[in-house]
Amino acid sequence: MIPIPVVVLVLGGWCAVYLADTVLKTSASLRASYEERLAAYGLNVSPFHIRWQTTLFNRLFYAWGRWRPGLLYRWFNLGMVFGIVAMFGSVLLLGKTLVQTLSQMMAETPPAPHDRVLQVVVPGINLPVSQLTYFFGAILVSGVIHEIGHGVAAIREQVRFNGFGIFLFVVYPGAFVDLLTAHLQLVSPVQQLRIFCAGVWHNFVLGVVSLAALFLMPVIMFPFYHTGVGALITEVTEDSPASGPRGLSVGEVVTGLQDCAVGNVEDWHYCLGMISRTPQTGYCMSAATLQQFNFPARVYKRLDGSVECCNNESLTDVCFSYGQPESHSLRPQHACLPARRAIEANRVCRRNLDCRGGPLPSLCVTPSLENQTRLIRVKHPPQADMLFVGYPQHLQYTVSLSSFIPRCSFINLDLPVVTETFCKYLISLSGALAVINAVPCFALDGQWILTSFLEATLTSLIVEKQNRELVGFLILLGGSTLLAANVALGLWLVTAR
Repeated sequence: MIPIPVVVLVLGGWCAVYLADTVLKTSASLRASYEERLAAYGLNVSPFHIRWQTTLFNRLFYAWGRWRPGLLYRWFNLGMVFGIVAMFGSVLLLGKTLVQTLSQMMAETPPAPHDRVLQVVVPGINLPVSQLTYFFGAILVSGVIHEIGHGVAAIREQVRFNGFGIFLFVVYPGAFVDLLTAHLQLVSPVQQLRIFCAGVWHNFVLGVVSLAALFLMPVIMFPFYHTGVGALITEVTEDSPASGPRGLSVGEVVTGLQDCAVGNVEDWHYCLGMISRTPQTGYCMSAATLQQFNFPARVYKRLDGSVECCNNESLTDVCFSYGQPESHSLRPQHACLPARRAIEANRVCRRNLDCRGGPLPSLCVTPSLENQTRLIRVKHPPQADMLFVGYPQHLQYTVSLSSFIPRCSFINLDLPVVTETFCKYLISLSGALAVINAVPCFALDGQWILTSFLEATLTSLIVEKQNRELVGFLILLGGSTLLAANVALGLWLVTAR
């Protein structure tokens, strides 16, 4: 959940802004100068909403809109085709998402959240508070690129461009462009389509560029970081079982888990997943060493059927099970052994046969642990291997890593992680903005795309403009209902479960 202090800060801040705005606007001596300053700076203040509009970027927009007209013509024609396809595709996607949501609501064991293409995002519930900066930053960048598309397309089609602006609604940032409505209504429906589709088209392009940047990160970061030699630890949570003097520290490089090599973050997750799915790995120990450390101990079974044979309070000893090669009994024997002595410098094994070929007779000793618990050997040279006893998921969720290792000590460790995370947010949010804005719904780009599309295609079939508007209204009503149903049920699904 969102921390209470953050909620209080946001609400208190908006109340202070609204109170100050009200006092200044009702003051006889300050009202005139206050309103003049708001108009001069292009500011507009209302409850939970601040808007800033400027003409500072008009020359830049006009330079973009008049740059290589032929190339821009082809560019926005592609955008028009994409916008029309996206309009129909968004309806199909929302329909599929609605069916998935309904089935998920009725199912006793709902499917995993990542099975759904579109999801309602609620900060503090299914969006970590620590990721809010990325979330709102990606929303702002996606909104700015979206509006730049509209503005440049409008100038290309000879529609007057009045200005560009940014707004803040509660905590959500956004952008807008001010176009002369009279000019916009005078151009042809196809020209209108180019303008209206430019926003979702530019969002799609931004998502593709972000995806390309994500895949090319090793090449982009190559002068400052190298990859493929391990996973760099960037954070270890305080309550992590991997923290401590013999644990993992920020800046160290993990090169292996058990006998699974780790060359990057993907390898780390793969190895942990494989360790979770497979039986506990054993280690070859010479019979003489085993006899030396095998002291008599009380053996008892846990509730899950596993055996515990270490009855002291030592944090370094672990109960191991093994079978004598000359014994025909299927019942394993157990010994309480120092974990580090049993693991270090010993080969991994699954059975006694794997330990043959050494200079001394050896047995395969396997940690006897509770169900799903594993003893994991984490290699992070030059430090001694960390021995972790617990659930592999605890390592996965409490240790943050990066595939990019700085070439010099003064280079920032977090830059690749920040860049990667922001690219992922741009891909998801810019793509979602392209899909949602293309929906034929009231007050979205899809409304104007649909209207222009019907004017461009149905004029000869439906001669009366009033009838065409009725068709458009019915489609918009259906699209708005579909979108509202997805949002309402998605919110219920996220908050109720």
